Amino acid sequence: MPSGRIAGKRALALAVFLVPCAVSACAQAGGQSQTATLATRDMRIELSAGPSTPKLDVLVNPAGAAWRNNGVEELPAFVEADGVKIPLAWRLRRDESSVNAHLVAFVYESDEPHLRLRWQWQARADAGPLEHTIAIENLSSREVWLPLVDSLRLEWGVAPQTRLSNFYVEKGAGSPSAQGTHLEEVQDGYEWTGTSSTYAHPKPEEAREIIPAEMVFQSGDRRDGWYAGIEFSGRTRVTLERSGRALRTVLGLNPEPGPFRTRLAPGESFTTPVVFLGAFGGGPDGAGNQLRPWVRKVLGNPRTWSDPRYPLVVVNSWGSGMQVDEKLALHMIAEAKALGIEMFHLDAGWFRGVGDWHPDPVKFPHGLAFVADAAHKQGLRFGLWVDWTQAGLSTNPGALNVHDPRVRDWLVADVGPDWKPEEFKGQTVDLGVPAARDYLAREVKRIVEDYHLDMLEHDGYLVAQGCTHNDHPHAPPDRSSMKVVHDWGADFVISSNQTDVSYHAVRGYYSIYEQTRRQHPGLIFEICNDGGRMVDFGSAAHGDYFSITDTYDPLSNRRAFYDASYLLPPAMLESYEENWLTPRPENFLYMLRSGMMGWMTVMIDTSRWSEEQHEAARQAIALYKSRLRPLIRDAGLYHISARPDGVHWDGMEYWNPRKGRGVVFAFRGSAPDESVHRFLLAGLQPQMRYRLHFQDGAAPDIVRTGSRLMNDGLEVGLELPLSSQLIFMDEVAEDK
Repeated sequence: MPSGRIAGKRALALAVFLVPCAVSACAQAGGQSQTATLATRDMRIELSAGPSTPKLDVLVNPAGAAWRNNGVEELPAFVEADGVKIPLAWRLRRDESSVNAHLVAFVYESDEPHLRLRWQWQARADAGPLEHTIAIENLSSREVWLPLVDSLRLEWGVAPQTRLSNFYVEKGAGSPSAQGTHLEEVQDGYEWTGTSSTYAHPKPEEAREIIPAEMVFQSGDRRDGWYAGIEFSGRTRVTLERSGRALRTVLGLNPEPGPFRTRLAPGESFTTPVVFLGAFGGGPDGAGNQLRPWVRKVLGNPRTWSDPRYPLVVVNSWGSGMQVDEKLALHMIAEAKALGIEMFHLDAGWFRGVGDWHPDPVKFPHGLAFVADAAHKQGLRFGLWVDWTQAGLSTNPGALNVHDPRVRDWLVADVGPDWKPEEFKGQTVDLGVPAARDYLAREVKRIVEDYHLDMLEHDGYLVAQGCTHNDHPHAPPDRSSMKVVHDWGADFVISSNQTDVSYHAVRGYYSIYEQTRRQHPGLIFEICNDGGRMVDFGSAAHGDYFSITDTYDPLSNRRAFYDASYLLPPAMLESYEENWLTPRPENFLYMLRSGMMGWMTVMIDTSRWSEEQHEAARQAIALYKSRLRPLIRDAGLYHISARPDGVHWDGMEYWNPRKGRGVVFAFRGSAPDESVHRFLLAGLQPQMRYRLHFQDGAAPDIVRTGSRLMNDGLEVGLELPLSSQLIFMDEVAEDK
């Protein structure tokens, strides 16, 4: 157990949870402190503001199970000014603090230097987690340097006999690893750190980066627990450790390499990355089925989600690589129309050069707007790949040239006289520099408007991490330890200022996309960033879907989807489908369906398909749009198998209890002796009856009770290895 149930208060706790965001505030004895309660249907937290520090006291789930926080909130102990450390003495400002039905904000101030700290919790939905931030404003007349401020620090009290597990998920990145999802027993002495950035190139012995979140829960049937995550795309970390009766977790910016510090000019503010904290039951799928709808409602773009055609079916030109031209693009648009595809996505290869984001006049003699309009005339949307923070060598007007004195000052590092960009990657611009941010905001606006875009994809290393400059808004580097590593066309700066560089660059990136969204509210954003390296909750709040891996075979697509779908809405998870050997029709459907569980993008010149494959794809796409897409958008998701290994069976279940509909995706691996498999389903009502329809006609329709499907399982048979089946489920109406 954590600290145990709140004796005598369970009825009160349950009553509070019936109110979407019940909040109360009162003065404690002596009038020097303040307390408050903030809740959603899924959790409640009790907060207190002492004379010099605030605290989260307890987290309670709807069943009354409590996690008590024994830790002390650590407000910044000092700042630096003119090279001197100045101790800070914080005092509560009750007159500036605020408590209402959706927000609790406790305000503290220091007199010398004059700083104001806002410690805030917020409920932005009636269900799911709560969000927390700390903002520090410099009200003095001089510049100060602030040390690292963690977003959230908790020390839960736990009994020694309590068995706990920690569940976390890797990013798909260049290619999903062999493990992907991690379930670890949290014993006494357990220590774990998960990191996230946008630049990860782990060595074989290094831990992979994670989607920045953790799920910690107790063993047993209920598997109650809590989860926490970070809504930021910069360099962040999550830690968890257990020692004796203490379970400690810290979330926020990554302090390594350090020491971290950030500049606060007079009137400026520093805000910690937003974190969310929730309570759940039912293990990882229970947490996911609570978190994903919250991500959609709170972080997602309402305009995008209001479109019933989201997620789209897309064809992408990268199957032909950099050789794409106007003739091929127009041909792919015509093919897409015949197949029922909804957007043509023009990938890299269309531009004059890196940093020169204008169409190649030889490849596209009529320009990109001509291609976009051709797509629109066929009823398709038009999307475009752009690596818009990269500079190259083009001297054409409007290009980002690394030798231009203005541009050179924006780069993360100077380049040598013999430097050359790669085909579609150059030197990264530091978006934390206001002049660079403003220039690139105008450039993004031009690209969207001049090329008639419906979707903009960013790729490459958008967010600078590490910079050699002393005159940018971020902290200067420690030159004694700084390294500049050249890798695939760009320089990566490894120094003490990496996290602060990334902090400012992310804020610049967010501001550009927020501005672009206001100017073009119907525009869709794809987050790619070198294939799945920027899959995080901050990107989810500023983009509409993710490329989840840079490896596109059926197994890699299913692995990356299996992992990321624990935390993020399936409609936001894009699988690119590449050409793959499909000697039989069953293998062809296996390939298509491996990328049809979320956002579906075909990265193939479909004119290479046979007539039989064209017809199979047309039918599969029609089925996706009519029956699968509504479930991908709105249904709960259950991971009803082990993670795909390509050898044995794997499967996923969608179930929408409001509609009484669902589907099971079943995939047979390469093992020659596994023609039949049983999947234990989840989320059904034990006494209800369900009609099951096998889409490929392998078996007649059957009716089973929920109890039988969840306890005995759903039997699926497939004759051929590397084949698949869709099993649709519908509640059977009770006889009157």
